[in-house]
Amino acid sequence: MTNSLRLTDQQHSAASRLFSPTVFRELARSGYSPMFACLANELLSLEIIDLSSPIRDLFDPVHRRLRFKDYRYEYIYKSAIAHKVLLGKHSLNTAVLLNEFRVGDCKADVVIINGTSNVYEIKSERDSLCRLEKQISAYQSVFANVNVITGSNHLDSVLKIMPDSVGVLLLSNRHQISTKRESKEFSRNIKAECIFDSIRISESKAILKNLKHEIPEVPNTKAYSTYKSIFKRLDSEDAHEQMVKVLKETRDQSELSDFLDSLPNSMIPMALYTRLSRRDQNQLLNALNTSLQNAIGWQ
Repeated sequence: MTNSLRLTDQQHSAASRLFSPTVFRELARSGYSPMFACLANELLSLEIIDLSSPIRDLFDPVHRRLRFKDYRYEYIYKSAIAHKVLLGKHSLNTAVLLNEFRVGDCKADVVIINGTSNVYEIKSERDSLCRLEKQISAYQSVFANVNVITGSNHLDSVLKIMPDSVGVLLLSNRHQISTKRESKEFSRNIKAECIFDSIRISESKAILKNLKHEIPEVPNTKAYSTYKSIFKRLDSEDAHEQMVKVLKETRDQSELSDFLDSLPNSMIPMALYTRLSRRDQNQLLNALNTSLQNAIGWQ
């Protein structure tokens, strides 16, 4: 990397936080973001855009800097999955992307639901592998296809410690995803009760309805225990098949297409990971047209 493209520690911190949920939500809910103003001031020395330019022009060049191997963190990996897997191989009409999907006491980094379920655990250059085996074991209780996506520094270790059924993907220095080992659909460990614990009560009721189970009328205080006792008796493959069907319906993102087309490329993953009302979408788009000169005054 040439010196002109290097980031100081302070610049790297500011660049990373530019893609934080806080900045995204402030822009969407308020039409301005004090945190953005603070971070933009830190990034002015990069001379990426002119002060008269709209702030939307800041995000993509900052994102490109963060894609260098020395700077990559979780959002860069999530961005690659969103663009190259969800939008590159599938579409919003056929698949749904879920972020931070809870499984037991773990949170799956990225889940893509298409005709089946696919989970992606991110291990960036800055991550440790110490929890990886526990995380993968948990994910295998809910998802059919389990994958780890990592950098070159972790690749050999991940290939060595992961079961053969787990897919291993590499995010290259050129921001391309290559498959080092294909995932094998593995449903033996899926448990219906683990699926129940990972989804909403309304979604569990929809699954039971689809499977022709009578849905008891119980107080909200007893709903969890009542429905879970029924899930424990379900066939796991049936529960998984219906989970895929129901999540595609309840978490549908197909209506986001026009909104995503209006965003800087680097912000599209954040829009997929964060549900916004139509009002907030419009407010975000208006805020992105604010000049950098005016936006640094939001502090």
